Amino acid sequence: MTDLPGIVVTGASGRMGQMLVKMLAGSDKARLVACVERSGHPWIGRDAGVAMGGAAIGVTVTDDPLAAFARAQAVIDFTAPSATVEFAALAAQARAVHVIGTTGLEAEHHAKIDLAAHHAVIVQAGNMSLGVNLMLGLARKVAAALDADWDIEVVEAHHRMKVDTPSGTALMLGQAAAEGRGISLDAAMVSGRDGITGARTRGSIGFSAIRGGDIVGEHDLIFATEGERIVLRHLATDRAIFARGALRAALWGQTQKPGRYDMADVLGL
Repeated sequence: MTDLPGIVVTGASGRMGQMLVKMLAGSDKARLVACVERSGHPWIGRDAGVAMGGAAIGVTVTDDPLAAFARAQAVIDFTAPSATVEFAALAAQARAVHVIGTTGLEAEHHAKIDLAAHHAVIVQAGNMSLGVNLMLGLARKVAAALDADWDIEVVEAHHRMKVDTPSGTALMLGQAAAEGRGISLDAAMVSGRDGITGARTRGSIGFSAIRGGDIVGEHDLIFATEGERIVLRHLATDRAIFARGALRAALWGQTQKPGRYDMADVLGL
């Protein structure tokens, strides 16, 4: 078992963090070697399994990410943009594969991640599931086949605790549609409609978000014209699909050269 790749989970107390800890604790493909949380968090110094309300797993939660990363071959990170860019630099210093599932990243964050990717393997994606990444390929093909007489709308739904809108997956779908149509998403994107907005602009790509309950993730990409609609849909019912995808990315990254990759690379799509 000791020859299995060692993995660190950051943000261990979060929804995805706990899912990853549970998956890795029972994995025959990798070892959970450390759990990281922010300084002052009540889990610091506690066994991660006990902190989650279960049995001890022999892994103590720490607030020293560099020391944790130095003992690992990969870091799986579903935290917040400001934390992720710090982890990217530290993972690069430790030469550990950094798998990033954090959403809400902006240009300044991506620039710092790009710098870290000169020294280590980074796999970053707004969604780690196979189904979503297949849907992205379909989105490009459908958008390329339809002209601007077909309106494009992205509708997404998530649990009440999600803090960013649109979701990372929604933005990925919008970007894929824009690429298929040969336009800039930044120029075509319309979100948060309110009040008297007037008729939609031809060629725009609209975004709508639903937040409520414990919805794991639902995404519709709608192509609509006079008399007909095409709807591409992905429904996530179990957060474990993202954990499995992240682990697959962490293992895949072990044999890659430093650089920045996405799930399409991991899945060979």
